Amino acid sequence: MNRDLLYQDEIQALVVDAYQELDSAEGAGSVFYTDEQLATLPAVAREWALGVGNPVQWAGLSEGEVVVDLGCGAGIDVLLAARAVGPTGRVIGLDVLAEMVARAEAFAAEAAVGNVEFRCGEMEALPLPDASVDVVISNGAINLSPRKSRVFAEAHRVLRPGGRLCVSDLTIREEDLPTEILTHPSAWAG
Repeated sequence: MNRDLLYQDEIQALVVDAYQELDSAEGAGSVFYTDEQLATLPAVAREWALGVGNPVQWAGLSEGEVVVDLGCGAGIDVLLAARAVGPTGRVIGLDVLAEMVARAEAFAAEAAVGNVEFRCGEMEALPLPDASVDVVISNGAINLSPRKSRVFAEAHRVLRPGGRLCVSDLTIREEDLPTEILTHPSAWAG
């Protein structure tokens, strides 16, 4: 049964609108990080921890690796990953919102982390070459995509042979939800 009740462009617009309306955050996602990790982040950056887990903790990052964070938001995981891969490594944060990219760049500058870059783009069409990264991470962002299979295909495309994917996210069985929930903006962006 086809359950596509909204078009992908509509869903993306709902998500973008919801996140553009955020002018401050409560840092609820900071509970997933250790005190040591949080201590390495600018105080205001900790307030923008919107994730649902800590993929950096589980990704097994090593010195010199190239990492991409899908839906990086304010860049919390990018900053932590950058410290884990060291000065010979590199971390790329990708987010669909220019506002989040700008916020992440400001936090990286404040944290004096130089082995990072941030790009505005869609995780369904990664602006990266084939086989160019060692690790793909994501924290509470893939669930926001209306084309999850495309996100995973893109992650596979950019991963080098033997590369790793580490995702913290939410899942739900859509067939268990009524139409009025599946088409509600908060269900997609919350």
